[in-house]
Amino acid sequence: MDQNSTLATLFFIAVIMLVVLAVFLWNKWKHRQWLDSRLRGSWGKVPDREYRAEELESISHYALHHRQGKFYVDDITWNDLGMEEIFMLLNNTVSSCGEEYLYYMLRTPERDQEPLDRREELMQWAASKPEERLRLQKILYGVRRTSLSLSDYIYILKDIPRKNTGKYKLLALLPVVCVGLIFLDPALGILALLGAMSFNGVVHHRESTEIEKYLKCYQCILSMVAVADEIGKWKNPNPVLAPYFQRILAGRRGLKGFRRGAWLVTENSEVKDDILAAVLSYVKIFFHVDLIKFYSMLGQLDGHEQDLEGLMENIGLLDACMAAASYRAYLSLYCRPELTDAREAWFEGKSLYHPLLENPVANSIAARGQILLTGSNASGKSTFLKTVAINTLLAQSINTCLAEVYRGSFLKVLTSMALKDDLQGGESYYIVETKSLKRILEEAEKGEPMLCIVDEVLRGTNTVERIAASSRILASLCRPHVLAFAATHDIELTYILEEAYQNYHFEEEIRDNQVIFNYLLRQGRATSRNAIRLLELIGYDGRLVREAQRAAAEFEDTGIWRALGKDELCW
Repeated sequence: MDQNSTLATLFFIAVIMLVVLAVFLWNKWKHRQWLDSRLRGSWGKVPDREYRAEELESISHYALHHRQGKFYVDDITWNDLGMEEIFMLLNNTVSSCGEEYLYYMLRTPERDQEPLDRREELMQWAASKPEERLRLQKILYGVRRTSLSLSDYIYILKDIPRKNTGKYKLLALLPVVCVGLIFLDPALGILALLGAMSFNGVVHHRESTEIEKYLKCYQCILSMVAVADEIGKWKNPNPVLAPYFQRILAGRRGLKGFRRGAWLVTENSEVKDDILAAVLSYVKIFFHVDLIKFYSMLGQLDGHEQDLEGLMENIGLLDACMAAASYRAYLSLYCRPELTDAREAWFEGKSLYHPLLENPVANSIAARGQILLTGSNASGKSTFLKTVAINTLLAQSINTCLAEVYRGSFLKVLTSMALKDDLQGGESYYIVETKSLKRILEEAEKGEPMLCIVDEVLRGTNTVERIAASSRILASLCRPHVLAFAATHDIELTYILEEAYQNYHFEEEIRDNQVIFNYLLRQGRATSRNAIRLLELIGYDGRLVREAQRAAAEFEDTGIWRALGKDELCW
């Protein structure tokens, strides 16, 4: 080949390499532009992400692992209040750590002001420093969401059996010994080499299958370490961020040994046709370098669980607080709560509204005792109860309330609202309800400030026993450290409990033969009798409606239900 041909060949190779490099750089630039646009566009917006049931279940596991020593919102309360929908509304996080920590914050409301103040600092930083926030979000994006909870992947590592790597090292020497034997006896050496390679291949296939399911765990850890690397490049971080960055970098230092040579295990080549990848695969098969490295890395993790926890917690906290700040930017009205450590349970809210309603009606209330709500179906009782409870949880998790003013004591929150028969357990609605109420009564015995929400006490039984039992259950909640909100259709309770419970109600209007609900909270017990009037509007027989109204009036006057005569039957 002459010199010109050689130069032409070299030029062609150089052009190909430049094209490949240009395509790589172009794709990298486009990805950066896409990520920048996505993060800027999502700020202050409701996330449009859809969730599978198993995905939400997985996200909850970090909270389950870390609930010790915290008040944990139980499943009944969480489901009554629709808190998974609230979580989805807030979840503008960019990382697996972030969404799991955000869920944890909502599920374990704080009972102390200090952690809320730290979160507030981060939220204010995120809102006031958009370019810094964007830079941090791009870094945290490196801890991508996975099919399992990140915390699940981390805790799975504890269950992996530890193995001595001596066996693999001896097997790795076999091919080397066989190569040396070739120089002494070529035929025997080649035969021994083939046997050693076959044997190592069989062993590697069996052993690598066992560890393959754990490789994702390693990749998750390495992704957090890579995020720590990027944070380490951040010069002179904002003082608000500095302590979290320091803890993240401390975690990275503790995992220095783990990451060394990790590519031998985790790079199981995504590029299947790559020559180097193919060569590396054969090296792994015949010399067990990936098995040796896998168990070596596992050993490096022992004793560094706190470093892992520190990475997860601090990356998660930063991301979750940025998501909470984004939610604030979405809200038309919000306030920071004013919380006290008082042993007495109390609460005051001005213009409180529900986060999931498109056009919510705001209501105000001040409660330093127990509250009893009356009113017809669909008048707004249940929504108001949920509004109070949800805002209490948001106040003690993201330091944000959907209100003009929110003041009160730190409160545990328990509800008994949207209960159902337990068909699988063979329990009736009444049994389910009594068990739900019992857990509230038991919590009240602990003497810690709490908010309990009860919707329709003991609706699963007859009127006489319901009023008798529910009045005593509600009376037993009249304690200084308990703030009870209860809704009922039983007007009798408003009289039985009037010394202990403040009465509030919602009412509707009949206007132009239509039922109009204004959803405004009013003081006093409900006095309207529109339930019977609605029968007339729907088209019930006029005599039936008049007789029902007369019977209700007689009962109010005498307190006795009169038996119907024969002439009043089957008209």
